Amino acid sequence: MRFTTALSLEELSTRFRCTYRGVPELIVTGINEIHRVVSGDIVFVDHPKYYQKALQSSASVVIIDKEVDCPEGKGLIIHEQPFTLFNEICAHFYALREQVSENPEYAKQYPGVYFGNNVQLGDQVKIFPGACILDDTRIGNHSIIGSNTVLGHNAFYYKKSNGMYSPMFNCGYVEIGDHVEIGANCTIDRGVTDVTFIGSGTKIDNLVQIGHDTRVGKNCLFASQVGIAGCVDIEDGVTLWGQVGCASGVRIGSGAVVLAQSGIGKNLEGNTTYFGSPCGEVREKFKEIAALKQLPSMIKANL
Repeated sequence: MRFTTALSLEELSTRFRCTYRGVPELIVTGINEIHRVVSGDIVFVDHPKYYQKALQSSASVVIIDKEVDCPEGKGLIIHEQPFTLFNEICAHFYALREQVSENPEYAKQYPGVYFGNNVQLGDQVKIFPGACILDDTRIGNHSIIGSNTVLGHNAFYYKKSNGMYSPMFNCGYVEIGDHVEIGANCTIDRGVTDVTFIGSGTKIDNLVQIGHDTRVGKNCLFASQVGIAGCVDIEDGVTLWGQVGCASGVRIGSGAVVLAQSGIGKNLEGNTTYFGSPCGEVREKFKEIAALKQLPSMIKANL
């Protein structure tokens, strides 16, 4: 999330009554979770396993629960509960965001469509009955949203503490490009701190789930029951056939094709066809399947 007004590390720490380390004049312009941070952002870390990842990230300010050396050019905020403070900062600046409503009369909206706050629609958008377009969602020109589809529901992002799950405050949004078609009963979650983005020309079948902060390129094709976790980067022209599942933090290269019921657990190169769970290059996977079929006869021959 970008702040409407930049502020210094000292101003931020004073406003939220925190102890800081680093140059007081360091400029802070936004807040993001670790997968999407850029220069000027705040990020949090509260587990030793991830200290170095946060400290070496592009973030300008790191909220941390331990006194450590402050990296050059960065700022630290020392707090015993970084997750809680992160949520507090998100909620504060989310409330200050600019409110915009752009819903042209020539957007076709059938009965039973629900709109949240701060929704923006482009020209010639068509939204079918029962769709829910929740807060801060942006839809580009000539796009189609199917019946009972939900855009902008809260992210599936929780912190476990003392056996309980606490949600991260959601201050991100969904942005749909131009000429996108989304089928019925799909869900596209809002970003927790950034954007869940669907590129222009992409076509999505019914019953597809796309997680928070995932970015889908242009002219992709997703068949029914595809499930994509959060913070996935899918480049242009990717095809995912029915019931493909994708883990978080994965990048799929442009032009990749993943056949039905495959499971994606690591980065995939572009312009290649994949199959299986975990998926691999399709010809190699077919060879593996053929080899496995020989196992019973091989075992029997050696008895």
